[in-house]
Amino acid sequence: MKKILLIATGGTIASKPENGRLTPEITSEELLDYVPEIKKICSVTAIQPFNRDSTNMNYGDWFTLSELIRENYDLYDGFVITHGTDTMAYCAAALSYFVQNNAKPIVITGSQKSIYLRDSDARSNLLGAFIFACEEGANGVHVVFDGKVIIGTRARKSRTRSYNAFTSVDYPEVARIVEGKVRFFIKREIVGDPVFCKKINSSVAVIKLIPGMRSDLIDFLAGKCAAVVIESFGVGGIPYYSNADFERAIKRLIDCGTKVIMTTQVEHEGSDMGVYKVGEAMDRLGLIEARDMTLEAIAAKAVWALGISGDNFKELFLTPISYDMF
Repeated sequence: MKKILLIATGGTIASKPENGRLTPEITSEELLDYVPEIKKICSVTAIQPFNRDSTNMNYGDWFTLSELIRENYDLYDGFVITHGTDTMAYCAAALSYFVQNNAKPIVITGSQKSIYLRDSDARSNLLGAFIFACEEGANGVHVVFDGKVIIGTRARKSRTRSYNAFTSVDYPEVARIVEGKVRFFIKREIVGDPVFCKKINSSVAVIKLIPGMRSDLIDFLAGKCAAVVIESFGVGGIPYYSNADFERAIKRLIDCGTKVIMTTQVEHEGSDMGVYKVGEAMDRLGLIEARDMTLEAIAAKAVWALGISGDNFKELFLTPISYDMF
């Protein structure tokens, strides 16, 4: 029987009404009591570093989760993390960079309704997460939700209320859990020891362009962030509203040492700033293009790469990790 460590962090799955609004109150041990089938398939130890709404989770918390996994890596065959859905995709992306080359499964799950409700998706999601964590051949970081197994760098919350809340962006689902069994579509072999992140730098901001936006808003970020992600339109480009103010503003950002990453607001198929004339500034300014990465992966990878080195940030960022870019 495999040994699994449950790391509970709060979220909707562990929430109860308080003054008419949901707040995390259910403990890790109580979560297991709601799904007695789990203890029939594996030996479980439960810990609870946080009990929060996932809106209040951040990269420091996800680094703490990676440290808990590092400390317990040799003691368990796999790890299940319960987490609120609102920032679950950010957590999955972060752990994909903070714990690399891991031959043991790190499975993240949660629910759209609390586990204490009878008509909730929580019990099936939690059981599914443990089923996958116990499966031979399971490894790496994944989100398990509504029977889907999604690789951590490709997960995104695409629905706010429906049980099928998560989708895999521009990469196939790794597996499905059907009638209590894992049906793999894609398997990968991990060779060697895991690599744990030692330091992060979460001084990262995202700015989303809208038509007619003032370029001097970019100046506000100068000196305040180590990296800035700019979400542009379509395949990507910098607006030129009868002048080059946007390009000059981005150059000022770069001149003060900020790493600038260009991406697209479009969910699928990624950016390609070489297509249109408005993308020429990429070469002039030496911008970093995120191509088909999700925003969640872009932000997490920047946090990870900045923690390693600012000097070779571009090389680190553009190196594919866990199928985050093609």
